[in-house]
Amino acid sequence: MGFVNTVTGKVNIEDLGCTLVHEHLLLRSEMVTFQFPHLYDEEALYQKAVDGVKAVKAQGVKTICDPTVAGMGRDVRFLERVSQETGMQIITATGIYSFTEIPAHFQNRDIDYMTEALIHDIEVGIQNTSIKAGFLKCAADAEGITPDLDKVFRAVARAQKNTGVPIMTHSHPASGNGLKQLEIFIEEGVNPKSIMIGHTGDTDNLDYIHQVLDSGAYIGADRFGQPPLEFAKRYSTLLELLRQGYANRIFLSQDYCCSIDWYTDEQVNQMVPDWSIEFLLGEVIPQLRKEGVTEEQIYTIMHENVKHWFEGK
Repeated sequence: MGFVNTVTGKVNIEDLGCTLVHEHLLLRSEMVTFQFPHLYDEEALYQKAVDGVKAVKAQGVKTICDPTVAGMGRDVRFLERVSQETGMQIITATGIYSFTEIPAHFQNRDIDYMTEALIHDIEVGIQNTSIKAGFLKCAADAEGITPDLDKVFRAVARAQKNTGVPIMTHSHPASGNGLKQLEIFIEEGVNPKSIMIGHTGDTDNLDYIHQVLDSGAYIGADRFGQPPLEFAKRYSTLLELLRQGYANRIFLSQDYCCSIDWYTDEQVNQMVPDWSIEFLLGEVIPQLRKEGVTEEQIYTIMHENVKHWFEGK
């Protein structure tokens, strides 16, 4: 695959540059968005996204992967507008986000029906636009792989096999379900090198992390500035993995939300006081340099891994 779909068209893989692989420019409750649009200040939400994107662009970021999919208020026209305003390459995803049940529409149809819906987003366009998804996203948390989620994971796997675009997941390391996710994907015939098990950095259990890495998949240390793992443990685990030679299998990001309506602004500030779209490049990576992590390792993580993930290498 020599090109990747962004919200403003295809770009050459070689032109992705420094990439934040897991950030949300707008995340909100779909039912509330559709039924009570008066509750939102659209221009304020847009400005928050533009300001965040400009801030990381000034840090050297060239591409952002935004894994906001169905169930999270995905709005590809919003992403297109932000991209056009800022010049940032933004790659959006297709998939279904749920920890338990999926809409009745998909419950009462087979896996291949869902697969075709995802393929349409990749090959034709999302939400009746010509904006195409560049990767696939699915999620499972503490509730595990429910029957509905098994359907989603298998549809995502089949869409990957049909289109070649990579897969990113939301996982729950405390229950070890990243391994179950991999089991489903591999059973469906997906190349593990096209898979990133997101949020693997939420644990300092190196035995579990090594099991994920041994499969050939990438891992996401992609929640810097967030719980459930305190920064010191999150950071020291990353440092140990880098010392063990895994720079070419790790993604760093923050899972930051420029806007998220699940909580009030006050609640967000209380829960994640250090959370910022600039935290990784402003605080974490400079600290890694001080610890002796080389420029080559940092370049591999921030520039090279995304290219190989899209290529399935």
